[in-house]
Amino acid sequence: MAATDEFLPTRKSLLTRLKNWDDQEGWREFFEMYWRLIYTVALKAGFNDAEAQDVVQDTIVAVAKKMRGFKYDPEVGSFKAWLLLNVRSRIAEHLRKRNRGAARVTKPAGDETWANVENLPDPAAGNVDAVWDEEWERNLFAAALERVKAQVSAKQFLMFDLYTLKETPMRKVTHSLGVNAAQVYMAKYRVSRLLQTELKRLERGLR
Repeated sequence: MAATDEFLPTRKSLLTRLKNWDDQEGWREFFEMYWRLIYTVALKAGFNDAEAQDVVQDTIVAVAKKMRGFKYDPEVGSFKAWLLLNVRSRIAEHLRKRNRGAARVTKPAGDETWANVENLPDPAAGNVDAVWDEEWERNLFAAALERVKAQVSAKQFLMFDLYTLKETPMRKVTHSLGVNAAQVYMAKYRVSRLLQTELKRLERGLR
């Protein structure tokens, strides 16, 4: 099936749709595209599963509140950087809540030297930017892979997945799928080219 802008809308067009809070399909698409990215970054920032889910929820709510006034201009700044600012703010909020809770439990009575927990640095918070870049690329690759999967046959994608992504030996791939090496190489070539095209399409959409 050929990929078209109508079938695979650019992320820039999706951002425009999100200005309408009643666009349920647009918000579903946005959530599907970014929730795992935000969740994984929160986990790697030191939160547990429940806390990471709260970070996802709070980030989506914050984005929704700001979206009507958001103007996408790649000359000013990327959407990637803008979303990171929102995620970082939510992570900082949850760290402050955690530290306040710890202070109520552990603060010695009458200890006037106890520091303001909101100003205490958290070692996990410093990793957010680096983790964000790493997870952004993974999320981009996963999104591109899903788009390519819709454009090729199930067997072609399976050959690519086994031989290229999972690095299964050629002999096992040909035996298990009943194909020859030439078919596997052709699947690898075709899917790899489509994947590069989709990665470039996604990158252009949110520069």
